[in-house]
Amino acid sequence: MEAHPSREARPRRTTGAVSGIVAAVAGLASAQLAAAAGRPEASPVTAVGGAVVDLTPVAVREWAIRLFGTSDKLVLSLGILAVLAAIAVGTGLLAVRHLPAALAVTGGFGLVGALAALSRPEASWRDALPSLVGALVSAGVLYLLVTAAGRIRPAGAARGGADGAGSMDRRRFGRLVVAVLAASAGVGLGARRLGAHGSADATASRDRFRLPRPTVPAPPVPAGADLRVPGLGPFLTPNQDFYRVDTALVVPRVDADTWRLRVHGEGVTRPLELDLRQLLARPVVEHDITLTCVSNEVGGPYAGNARWLGVRLGDLLREAGVRPPSQGGTADQLVARSVDGMTIGTPVEAVMDGRAALLAVGMNGRPLPFAHGFPVRMVVPGLYGYVSACKWLAELRLTTFTAYDAYWVRRSWAQQARIKTQARIDTPRPYADLSPGPVAVAGVAWAQHRGIERVQVRVDGGAWQEARLGTADGVDTWRQWVWPWRATPGRHTLEVRATDGTGTVQTGVRTGTVPDGATGWHAVDVNVRALG
Repeated sequence: MEAHPSREARPRRTTGAVSGIVAAVAGLASAQLAAAAGRPEASPVTAVGGAVVDLTPVAVREWAIRLFGTSDKLVLSLGILAVLAAIAVGTGLLAVRHLPAALAVTGGFGLVGALAALSRPEASWRDALPSLVGALVSAGVLYLLVTAAGRIRPAGAARGGADGAGSMDRRRFGRLVVAVLAASAGVGLGARRLGAHGSADATASRDRFRLPRPTVPAPPVPAGADLRVPGLGPFLTPNQDFYRVDTALVVPRVDADTWRLRVHGEGVTRPLELDLRQLLARPVVEHDITLTCVSNEVGGPYAGNARWLGVRLGDLLREAGVRPPSQGGTADQLVARSVDGMTIGTPVEAVMDGRAALLAVGMNGRPLPFAHGFPVRMVVPGLYGYVSACKWLAELRLTTFTAYDAYWVRRSWAQQARIKTQARIDTPRPYADLSPGPVAVAGVAWAQHRGIERVQVRVDGGAWQEARLGTADGVDTWRQWVWPWRATPGRHTLEVRATDGTGTVQTGVRTGTVPDGATGWHAVDVNVRALG
């Protein structure tokens, strides 16, 4: 009796889907190995992820940051893998019906990955190779598995005879699938070890690096700066808790021993090219500076305070012959470029006006973490990070704002963006369930390079009440504050606002983050339980 057509179709669909997934796994493993031998940023998932970030509308990107926070890159990578898995299943199903078309689809996706890699900053033709290698391997494995699956005997078919020559049973096909997966795992492990070996020199160079003793050390954090209120974080943010917002799906691991910085461009009369030792031969200074991301919503978490160690950027530019525009200089924009090609444009005037703009090598008494820019990054107080805080620094080029738009400016953000005055309630948390009586309402306020003069709190739209401020640690750091509230039963809304060192009161008008930072008063709703 002949097998029913629908019963034969189901196993074919299953083997097709399995073949597609296994072929995709083999292709990705091979591509990862090829990328590890060259540039990790050229791997298909990383390259496509970077292209997706570039092409994503600003509103969608900001939504993702709000929803996923610093896990947005992991979510993006997992999303790309999920899409690839779905495509792999579809390609496998197509292959059992029309193998040439499925092979063409596989090659097409390899081409997409190659073009994405070539579109990345600092890309060369070699960056296309991982995706092309992965597509070739994936196509080969797909052909092997689908051809083998086509020789599987239908259930109940005889083993002997001419019709059985060259055929296989499902067990042999399963062993073939397992063998391909095992080989792919071996290739993936090799890629991981090769990548680890490639970054081992960078890790070793960071382990060997010893921070220089500052010529001008920062004074101790003044007594009373840290109010030590339960629920309020420390005045200096630990490195592991410091926020991270950037576009790097793979954190660059730069070897400090081979790192170089080039300073050149318009108005530079003495171009410089320095290694780390030469850079740190200059006076090294230490400053407490709060950094803030322009993606920070009102009351958001993307602000952190640290003690930074580095070389004054303004002095380095003067050494190169640069003059600020106020002194007749021709360049008004300093374009910093990272090792992965990110460009960030900073006003030359701000870098050279005397503020503590640094090429930083240390963070809270330790070498910069890789995730925060080791070996050298920029830190400029008073400006949002997207126009000042280039990590993994490789180049400084002097130009003008009319001649060049940096990465974020080409994506609808403002060319220049001074940090806006903000205050945040850290405790009590939103929707907290409180007991009636004394409650410490506390948080932080910042207006970098202007300082915080006062913080006020109000309840349910009533009169503004003065909060007690922590001791100021200069004008470039946030200030902690606390206000004692005698909570009464019911639902209440707490609001906070700050006044900066110029006497300007924080606006209550709510705006979004685009194009130059959010505004508005932070509010927290709480519930106070009834007595008894």
